[in-house]
Formats: sequence, structure tokens, C-alpha cells
Amino acid sequence: MPNNFIIKELLNVNEMTEQISIIHELVPNLSELEYSKMLNEMLQNGYGQVAVFENEKCIAISGFWINTKLYSNKYLEMDNVIVHPQYRSKGVGKILCDWCEKKAIENNCKRLMLDAYLENEKAHAFYEREGFRKRGYHFIKEI
Repeated sequence: MPNNFIIKELLNVNEMTEQISIIHELVPNLSELEYSKMLNEMLQNGYGQVAVFENEKCIAISGFWINTKLYSNKYLEMDNVIVHPQYRSKGVGKILCDWCEKKAIENNCKRLMLDAYLENEKAHAFYEREGFRKRGYHFIKEI
């Protein structure tokens, strides 16, 4: 691993909420209470998280879900992948992708999947370099 980066699976709400500062890169106004409540619900549905640390500072994080869908078979979906801006293009995203791929293989998944915002073209290029291919659109309807 480059530099002094350490990757660690976060196993409970306390470990996850301790890293809220990196989550604020994606969701700036998320309160710790709201985050904790969501995590409790998500963990009951099979959610997990992995984080990359430099020294003891969390510099990147990804949620993940392992599930099965008809069109994909069993898969691991990376969710809310965040790399602190100061650490982008330094191999940190690759560390997260490699860890998730290994976790997917350990769990007999057939695919690794993720969503990326349409406007995030740098992320698209990164994921394509990592072997992902664009397959469709993710539609959202507010209710």
C-alpha cells in the first residue's frame, strides 16, 4: 500500500460515526444523530463500511452492500465512495476498489457494482480504468 495507508473494515455504528468528517465531503449537513440513526437501519439490512486511514485520519471511505438481483446475480455494491480531495490521484481509490473486489470474491459475488453521479467524469474515468463499464442510468423519483 502506498505511504502509510491502512485499510480497515468498520464493524459497528460507533466506528462508522467516528468517521463522519469524511462523510461530510459528500453530505455536508448530515448530523451525527441522523447519520447514526440511518446506520442502525442500514446495518440491519446488510450494510458494511471500509475506510482508509493515514496515521489515524480517515482519508477515504466506502459503504458496501452484498445482495442478489435477477439481472446481476450475487454482487457487492460500493456505496458512497468518498476520497478526501487532498488524497485523490494517490492510489487511495484503488485501495478501496481492490478491497471491495477481494470482499466480493470471498463472498462468492459475480459482480462489483456502483453508482457515480453523471457530472463526476473524473470518477467515471477512474472506474473505467479499474475495469468497470457503464451499464445504465440510475433513476430517482422524489416522493
